Amino acid sequence: MTETTTTMPAAAPVQRDVADFWFDPACPWAWMTSRWITEVEKVRDIEVRWHVMSLSVLNEGRELPADYRAMLDDCWGPVRVVVAASVEHGEQVIKPLYDAIGTRFHPQGRTDRREVVAEALAEVGLPASLLDVYDSDRYDEQLRASHAEGIAKVGEDVGTPVVAFNGTAFFGPVITPAPKGEAAGRLWDGVVLVSEFDGFYELKRTRTQGPVFD
Repeated sequence: MTETTTTMPAAAPVQRDVADFWFDPACPWAWMTSRWITEVEKVRDIEVRWHVMSLSVLNEGRELPADYRAMLDDCWGPVRVVVAASVEHGEQVIKPLYDAIGTRFHPQGRTDRREVVAEALAEVGLPASLLDVYDSDRYDEQLRASHAEGIAKVGEDVGTPVVAFNGTAFFGPVITPAPKGEAAGRLWDGVVLVSEFDGFYELKRTRTQGPVFD
């Protein structure tokens, strides 16, 4: 009598949820949302892919107060350097470079943008020569393409950040302070829940405080 053995088929790999996150490193509200979704990665089985968008590009051609226009003009340099780093060294450098730049801009309140970017490049081990594109349009085509990809998912009447997942994209969530641990996970669950409704577009109220950097 011959004994037969049955080989069980290998289990299919579990597919993680993927969230695509578009940010401008100069935006404090995008920074808050990025801290939230970084927490979500710790408590939910998701992977975040990081992309740049640009407040400067978003507001081209719009009538704006002179001080806000000056601020936007000052936003080109940092996002250009992030794009250059991604093109020359791979998309995996986007998040650590964003972390290094954003920590200085936002929690630390630094306003010397060029010096901040130079320090951030050194912190993450990227060449100082990337600072050469700070005032250059060398990679603006790639910057505009990344921006356009994010905006195409939500429309022009939004800002940064844009978060896309499960075929749906939203501006936001705009929240302060950024939830941590399971609280971050529960907010993620709620955002995923409302995304299941094709006709859901917006919940909004007036902000009564600025970003809380903790």
